[in-house]
This record gives sequence, C-alpha cells and structure tokens, in this order.
Amino acid sequence: MMLSASMSSLTRSSLEEMLESLRRRDEEERPKDLPPALPARPPSRARLPPARRSLPNNFKVDGEMGHRRKGSFGNKKIKMDVESPYVVLSEEKVREQSAPDPVSTSNVSSTDCEAPPPSGELEDDNVAYFIRKKLHVWCRQPRGKWELGTIQSTSGEEATVSLSNGNVMKVARSELLPANPDILEGVEDLIQLSYLNEPSVLHNLRFRYSQDMIYSKAGPILIALNPFKDVQIYGNDYISAYRQKLMDSPHVYAMADAAYNEMMRDEVNQSIIISGESGSGKTETAKIAMQYLAALGGGCSGIENEVLQTNFILEAFGNAKTSRNDNSSRFGKLIEIHFSTMGKICGAKIQTFLLEKSRVVQLALGERSYHIFYQLCAGSSSDLKERLNLRVASEYKYLNQSDCMTIDGVDDAKKFHRLMKALDVIRMCKEDQELVFKMLAAILWLGNISFEVTDNENHIEVVNDEAVTNAALLMGCSSQELMAALSTHKIQAGKDTITKTLTLRQAIDARDALAKFIYASLFDWLVVQVNKSLEVGKRRTGRSISILDIYGFESFQNNSFEQFCINYANERLQQHFNRHLFKLEQEDYELDGIDWTKVDFEDNQKCLDLFEKKPLGLFSLLDEESNFPRASDLTLANKLKQHLHTNPCFKGERGRAFSVCHYAGEVLYDTTGFLEKNRDPLPSDSIQLLSSCSCELLQLFSKMLNQSQKQSNSLHGGALDSQKQSVGTKFKGQLFKLMHQLESTTPHFIRCIKPNTKQLPRIYDEDLVLQQLKCCGVLEVVRISRAGYPTRMTHQEFSRRYGFLLSEANTSQDPLSISVAVLQQFNIPPEMYQVGFTKLYLRTGQIGALEDRRKQLLQGILGVQKSFRSYQACRHYHELKKGVTTLQSFVRGEIARREYGVMVKSSMTISSENIEEIKAVIILQSVIRGWLVRKHASGLNKFKKYPENAKPRRKSRVKMPEVKDVSSERVQNLPSALAELQRRVVKAEATIEQKEEENAELKEQLKQFESRWIEYEKRMKSMEEMWQKQMASLQMSLAAARKSLASENASAQLARRDVASPLGYESEDATSMGSRTPPRTPGASTPLKYSSSLSEAAGRDANGTLTSVSNLMKEFEQRRQTFDDDARALVEVKTGQSANTNSVEELRKLKHMFEGWKKEYKARLRETKTRLHKLGNSEMDKSRRTWWGKLSSRAL
Repeated sequence: MMLSASMSSLTRSSLEEMLESLRRRDEEERPKDLPPALPARPPSRARLPPARRSLPNNFKVDGEMGHRRKGSFGNKKIKMDVESPYVVLSEEKVREQSAPDPVSTSNVSSTDCEAPPPSGELEDDNVAYFIRKKLHVWCRQPRGKWELGTIQSTSGEEATVSLSNGNVMKVARSELLPANPDILEGVEDLIQLSYLNEPSVLHNLRFRYSQDMIYSKAGPILIALNPFKDVQIYGNDYISAYRQKLMDSPHVYAMADAAYNEMMRDEVNQSIIISGESGSGKTETAKIAMQYLAALGGGCSGIENEVLQTNFILEAFGNAKTSRNDNSSRFGKLIEIHFSTMGKICGAKIQTFLLEKSRVVQLALGERSYHIFYQLCAGSSSDLKERLNLRVASEYKYLNQSDCMTIDGVDDAKKFHRLMKALDVIRMCKEDQELVFKMLAAILWLGNISFEVTDNENHIEVVNDEAVTNAALLMGCSSQELMAALSTHKIQAGKDTITKTLTLRQAIDARDALAKFIYASLFDWLVVQVNKSLEVGKRRTGRSISILDIYGFESFQNNSFEQFCINYANERLQQHFNRHLFKLEQEDYELDGIDWTKVDFEDNQKCLDLFEKKPLGLFSLLDEESNFPRASDLTLANKLKQHLHTNPCFKGERGRAFSVCHYAGEVLYDTTGFLEKNRDPLPSDSIQLLSSCSCELLQLFSKMLNQSQKQSNSLHGGALDSQKQSVGTKFKGQLFKLMHQLESTTPHFIRCIKPNTKQLPRIYDEDLVLQQLKCCGVLEVVRISRAGYPTRMTHQEFSRRYGFLLSEANTSQDPLSISVAVLQQFNIPPEMYQVGFTKLYLRTGQIGALEDRRKQLLQGILGVQKSFRSYQACRHYHELKKGVTTLQSFVRGEIARREYGVMVKSSMTISSENIEEIKAVIILQSVIRGWLVRKHASGLNKFKKYPENAKPRRKSRVKMPEVKDVSSERVQNLPSALAELQRRVVKAEATIEQKEEENAELKEQLKQFESRWIEYEKRMKSMEEMWQKQMASLQMSLAAARKSLASENASAQLARRDVASPLGYESEDATSMGSRTPPRTPGASTPLKYSSSLSEAAGRDANGTLTSVSNLMKEFEQRRQTFDDDARALVEVKTGQSANTNSVEELRKLKHMFEGWKKEYKARLRETKTRLHKLGNSEMDKSRRTWWGKLSSRAL
C-alpha cells in the first residue's frame, strides 16, 4: 500500500501539488465570500456558441449536416460532428457523471438543461420550428449554387422549399443548410455568424462587397477583396481615425496598427503576411500597410518617405503585366521596417526572392515585359534617348513579340518621371542612374541582334547591323568582341584552344542568357543600393515589422519552372499559416491541460514532402538530372514518374507533363525548359566579354560571378559552367531562411481574394471566391477562433500586468490567485476563459475590458502623479523664488552701499575742488581789496596835501567801511551769485536756441520767397511777351484802318466815323484778348493804359475821324511805352534780390491797376462803338460789317 501510494504521488506533477496545497490553504484561511484561488474550468462551456443558435448543425436527416458531402467548405474533415449546444451539454453531463467534481459542478450555470432527445427526433423538432417561424434556409441548386428560401413542408427525405425568387422546388433535406437572421447580414467578423457554412460566408462577403466594404475579418485573418476601382477608405483622415481608435472596422490600417501596438507593448517583432492569387491585390495591400506604418513612424519625411519611395523602384523593375494582372509582382519581397525605442522608423531592409528572368527574353501573347523598359522608351528625355540610341518600344524584339505595348489607364511616361524622383529620394547619383538606363538599353539592343545561317550544319554568324553597334557601344566593348562571344565558343583542350561556331539555337540561347544575366544582376544591384540608403546601422533596436509580399498561387494553361517554384513557395507559406493557426494553437491547448475538442484541417505536409524530401523529392531529382550533360526534359519527366508515382500528391501524365495536388488544387506542369532554367547557365565566353567591357556595372557583375564560381564545385566543364547551387536549391534555401525569420515574429495574416477574373468592379464570382476561401481554410480558422482562446498569457505576466486593478489587497500573492481574483472582480463569465497549468486563456474580446480598465486607471494614476508633481514643482519654485528674492535683496543692498561709497568719495572730490575755487576767489578778492585800499590810501594822501578836499575826504572815510562791507557781503554771497550766473547762462543758452530756431524759420521763409520771386519773374516775362504780341497785332490793325481811311472818297465826316468803328471793335477784341490772359501777365497793363487814353479821346469833340484816330494811336503808343518801362524797371530793380513783402505788394498793385484800366477801356470802347453806329448809313454799314468781319477773322 505504501509503495502504491508513493508511486501515485510520484506521478503527480509539482504544479498539481502546488495547486492542491494552495486550494487547501485558501479553503481553510480565506473567508467564504472571497473567490477561490482556482475556480472550476468548465471545458465544454468554453466551447459553447451563442445561445441564439436555434438550428443546430445536425439539421439533416443523417445527422452529419453535410460533413460527408464531398467538397464541402471546411466541414469534410471536422471531427466535431455538431456545434449544437445540446449535444455539447449532454457530453458535459456524461463527463460530470463519470468524474464528478464538487467545485466544478457548483460553478455550472443554472441555465444548463438535460440532454436533448435522440438526433432524429431533434431534427424533426428543428424542422418544425423552422417551418413554424418561417426561418430562411440555404438550398443547393442543381448547378451547385445556393439560393435562399423557406421550408414549406417535408415528406420523408425531401423538403418543399419556396425560394426567394418565388419558385417552389423539392430538394433533399441533405441539401439544406440553416441561414443566419437578417440582423447578422453583413457582419464585420465571420465569427459573429450564428451558422457557419459555405453559403452564409459567401453571402456575407457578397453583401459587404456590394457596399464597398472590401475588408472582413475571419477570426485573426483579414480578408481583402480586390475592388478593381478606387475606394474612398484611405488617406490621412482614415489614418488618424485608426490611430486614435475612432474606427475599429476591419481594415489594413487596423491590422498594421495592431502589429505596431503589439511590437511596442510586448517588444516582439511582428510580421504581416499577405497572400493570395495573382491579381488579388497583394502589392497594393502591402503599400497601404507601409503607408500606415510610415505615418505612425513620423509622417512622410526623411527615412519614412524613402521607405515608401522604394515601392516605385521595385514595381518598375520587378512587376509586369500578365494575363491575369496588370501589375503582377514577378518576384517575392520581404520589407523589414525597423523602429526606434520611441516607435519611429529608423531604417529598413529589403529581401527579394526568385526574379522571373525568363520574362526579359520571352513573353506570352497579351503580356508585357517589366514596366521599366516601356517607361524608359516613353518617358526619357530627348537628350537621354540620343545618348542611349533609344527607339520606341515597338521596334525592340524583346518587347514587341507579345503584341502588347501599353496598359489601359497607365501612362508610362508619368511613371518614368515618378521613378526618377524615387531614385533621387534614395540618393542615387545621376551618373549611376544613367548607367542603369544604359544597361536597360543594351538589353533591348541585344534582343535585336540577329543571326544568319552559313552552312547546312546550322552554324551561324552575327549580322553586323546597328543593333550590334549600339549594344557594343552601350556595354563598353567592340562590335567584333560582342559578335565573337555570341557566335563562337572557345574550348580549352590541354594547352590548345579550340574555337567552335555555335548553331542558331545555341547562339540565341547565349544571347538571351547574357540579357537575362545583365538584368538579374542589375536588379540585385538596385536592391543593394536601396538597402544602403535605408540602412539602420547603429540605430538598430531589434524592433521591426516585416511585410511579406510574395507571388500568389498560379495555375495557367501552360505551367513551367517559374510556376513550379512559385507554387512551392505558396505551399510553404500555407504550412506556416497552418502551423500558427492550427497546429501550435491546438498543441498549446493540449500541453497546458485545456479541455479541447481537436479541429482537423487540410494539412499540406505531404505536398511539402513531395517537394523537399531527399533523395526522392522533386527538387532533389531535378538537381540530379540537371547534373547530367545529356539529360533532357523528357528524361526528367520519366525519372519523376518512376520515383514518385506512389506519392498521393503526385500524378504522372503523358509525355513531359506531371501533376501536383497542391493545397489550392491540382496543377499540371510541363517539364519543357525545366533543366535549362534550373541550371541557369552563362557561357564562359560571355563571362570573359563582361570582364573586358569598360562599363563599370558590367565589370562589377563579372567580379561577383567570378567570386561565386571560385566558391563553387563545378560538376562539369565545357561549354556550360554550373554554379554551386541550382536555381531550385538556391530558392529553397532562401525560402527556409525566410520561414526561420518569420518564425521569430508574431504573424498577422491578410488573405487577398480576387472576386472575378475580368478585373472589373462590382462583379462577384461565387465559385472563384469559394475556391480561394477553401484554399485559405477560412471556415476552419473561424471555428478554431470561435471555439478557441486567441488571448493567452502566463500567470506571472497576467498578474504583473493586471494585479494592481484589484480593489482589495489579496492575501495570497501567488500569480494564479491574483489572476483568478482579477477575472472574478471584473465579472468575466467562466465560459469565457480557461485556466491552464502555466497560462490563462481568454476568448476574443475579453482582454479588451481589462485593457480599458487598466488604461483608465493608469491615466488616473498619471493624473494624480501629474498633480503631485505640479504641486512639488510649484512649491519648489516658490521656495526657490523666495531664496532668490532674499539673495537679490542682499546683493542689491551691497550694490547700493558700494554705489553710496563711490558717491561720497566723488562728493568729497567735488567739495575739494570747490574749496580750491573759493580760495582762488578769496585771493582775487584780497587782491581787489588791496588795490582798493591802496587807491583809498593814495586819496588820503592827496587830501592831506590839499585841505580843500576835506569834505570829499570825509565822504571817502565814510564810504570805506561800506566798501569793506560790500566786499565782505560779496564774499558771503558768492555761492548765490554763482547760482544766479548759472541760471543766466542757462537762460541765455535757451534764448540762443530759440533765436537759432527763429533764424532757421526765417531762412526757410527766405527760401520760399526767393522761389516765389523767381516764379513771379517768369510769369512777368511771359506776360510781357504776350502783351508785345498783342500790341503788334493792334498796330497792324491800326495801320490797316489808316490805309482804308485814306483811300475813302466819301465824305470826310462820314468816312472818318466809319473808320473809327472797326477800330473800336478791334480795340474791344484786344481788350477781350487781354482779359482772357492771366491777370499776372505784365503785358496786360498796356491795353489798360491805352483804354484810359482812349476814354479821354472819346470825351473830346473829334472834328475829324483821321484826327481822332491819330490821337488815339499816339495816346496808345505813349501808354504802351509807359507801362513797358514800368514793368521793365520793376523786373530790373528786383532781379538778383531776395523776394520780400514790398515786391509782393508792388506786384499786387500792378494787378489792381491792370484790372481797373481794363474795365475803363472796355467801357469807352463800347461808347465809341455806339456813337459810330449812330453816324453810319445803311450802305456804309454793310461794307463796314464786311470789313469788320474780315478784320476780326484776321485777328483771330
């Protein structure tokens, strides 16, 4: 007995003993109202679906609900026969009865019910329930599609269903599946679906796709349907919304944000694995994820912008148009973005895998080569085209063999300019850029080199045309060297060298091999240059997010070596997917003691073994056959069929073909070209040609190849040199390295789905989508996610992270007790978590409440700490301010005392100077007094000599004391006198300043008067000139009048009156002219003086007209001469003198005189005119008017 007990105790683990001891101790010591340290873990309840599922999955008559149906989506390999809560609960009851546990039974919810009746009766009840409630079901059509309908009635194994289009049809009950209620239409996560089956998933994705909601969740997977159009769900606004957690709908931004947050929180590297078929949108999805990470890492400047610009470079050189995708990635890439401790991007590294080199020289109909060739031909400048001898793309054989030069909606010229900017951003110099373009142009001209057959044995020679010349010029070699390398092959036989002419096929292969090698080497060199610009260096922190964008699964009508490698890579990625979402998760549940019903899934390990197994795997057999010089593609196909016919994933076909059953379906491969592409040979003559070229890049490529060959073990020599590893083996090694790198990260999966093959928006092909979903294993993932526990943490991590949330101190400080206490305090239902041996497992969404509460509490703690620190800082500031104020007071006192001491010393110096001045004044006074005394003494002596001066003597005697008194008073009043003198000096200085200001004002006025006087002089001169002209016109008028009067034969009295009249008019006209001139014109005074003489003449009794006219002329001349003399005298006297008030007054008087003369002269002219009209008769009046009109027009 003792032995058996000891053996039983040994079988128990130390953890179980610890848990048992903790349970016993807590039951004894802890009060009954506290939660137990280790509550019961109802394993089956943890797998319960939501209670709203009224129709179980065993809806069918046979009870398996389509699990037997071949090709069903995600159900055919599920060992869980049902998802019904009734069946699960019945199993719980059976287990509880077989192994009763008082603790666990006490925690079972009161809602648990008894086991349901047998499956047949339950099915009938559920069918009746669906008929009664008129619930929707999915009905499979004869063509395989699913239609929505309602069950009308049942009869045996058949059911009558009314479809949504109004048709009624009878179907087998095995072809019916329950549909989800309308409230669940278009849910974001497929986990939320009540019934998880093919039609429900397809319908949910179709509904969201029709609403432009292209992203959906399937547990941890993000499903992205390619919209084939621009969808307005990207940009800075959406980035900010996801960064601030304002949006939580499925999105690439949300996936990238989750990866970033986990990296910063857990300090574990992350990876975003993007997979899908060709044309499903993987490349665009990768760019969107990089844009979000760049925004999180500090915006689009600096290294972040460089990381984004690499997409344009890699797309131009690594993407091409295929029959299924206009921008297909023909290589795989892993972009590893490194972050600093502050979460900012500090660098990146790019790894590439298996570039499709054959696309450079061979194209299928309707496809294009790499974008860069077309962009270079369309967007390069005229100078660059001239330097590279470029033509249009249609003139190059490597490009025009597919009859596809452009892509709809794509401008190759704009793409080229964008590429140039990207090359500038990564700091590639212009010389290197031109070298790259030179190599591209050389490849295009190599393709135009043609050969001519010279004999019956198909030997050739190179046609020496412009293609050879241009290619040799761009490569930096002579045309003869290039022609020799492409048409001959040198064989070393001992010490002799044998030159052999190549056949047409060999020459074409040599030319194409050279072009492929140059392009592949150029691509690798570009990646190296990009990595140098993005190098992390010493800033490496170990935190990174890797984005994998690799070619999708491909299955064409003719699948060659490239599709063989691409599909193998997808198999390896699918295994990584299965490992993390199925294998590791379920193994973790089993190892940690979690009660879990295992979910089976499509494991592709057998297919991977077919590729990788040694020595009878596809790659091993391919390498083995590649080493035989005489091996052919047919011998390879036969060898594969011979050794692999027993493998269930391999199927031999006729001829050179064989089939492989991949996870995504069966693919037929043609071994034509397998050996040549796997060897990837480059003739030794081409290698020597490259090493002799003057182009720096070609020399570098040759050195790299020589280094690789030195490290290789050549399996055979001759015409073809074999590198150390074949292409397939090298690619497998790269893939293994990639998988090892991804294994050290936390993966995030994005499955891109192509909704149709036409690449058109709003077209949803259910069969195509279903095929891709099956390849992903979406239903299995959703089942595990819904039944599993995606959040898992060790007890130590959980207690350390959330233990401080407990409202009361926990007596037991062990991590397990703290973790359970936290869960119970936040009322997390027992079915939403399970406690393992080492970890705590939580369902989806449960950790969010704890994180929110933790964040809220931490924010509160930070607020308290902030307030306390603020209080401390304020108190310290006030103390410091008080101390500084005290210190400043002492310093100011010391400064004041020093300044006072300096002031006292200076005042003493000033007082000493004043004393010296006083002494000097006293000496001066003493001298003056001495002089006065001596003067007084001399007066006394005179008074003694002359007694008559006694009286004045007495006066002087009386005055002497006064003088002494005055002197003494002057000595006493000397300071006040000095002050008075100082005041007078100040007053005098102020007066001087005032006088100087007045003097300045007077000078300014003088300048103004001088300028005015100059202006007046100018005006007077102009008026004088005008008056002289008017006088001349008047003289001419008078002379004409005199002549007309002399010639008159009429009576003297009448004739003289007639002659006087026009003179009056002319004078009046002259007056009018004078009045229209400016009054300040000097010449205006002449007609005024003349008007006065005319008025005097008019007052007299003219005895004759001639005598009157003569008198008027004389008077006019006198007045004119007088005014001219006065004006000239005024100008001459004032010239050179400064303008003053008198000159202005004289000019003003002259103006008034002119105005008075003008009025008087005008009045007298009118009187003369009236008088002359009275004396004239009608005939003379007519002639006079005619003459006057002529004279007036002449005057005008």
